[in-house]
Amino acid sequence: MSNLTRNSVTAILVLLLAGTVGFAQSAGEATYKAKCQMCHGEKGLADSGAGKAMKVKPATDPDVKKMSEAQMIDAVHDGMGKMQPYKDKLTDAQIKDAVEYFRTFAK
Repeated sequence: MSNLTRNSVTAILVLLLAGTVGFAQSAGEATYKAKCQMCHGEKGLADSGAGKAMKVKPATDPDVKKMSEAQMIDAVHDGMGKMQPYKDKLTDAQIKDAVEYFRTFAK
């Protein structure tokens, strides 16, 4: 294989791999989508049927925005209001990652 062909193939592979990395979900996003999105909504706006029925506050609500990360982690771990506790369903790392992802919606 000539150097030009080898370099071209390498460049194409690098571009393909770079493109797929951009579409990868973070661990927090994956956990959020699997466990939280059904009530909190796709963008944290609590606009899902379950979120509306349970009167879930959106991530943009002032009361939610003023909660610290630790308070949110505790709420997910132990439950809050109508939200069930996730301490036996998710690891501490998964809860932290999901909370970090949820907090991006408040910005």
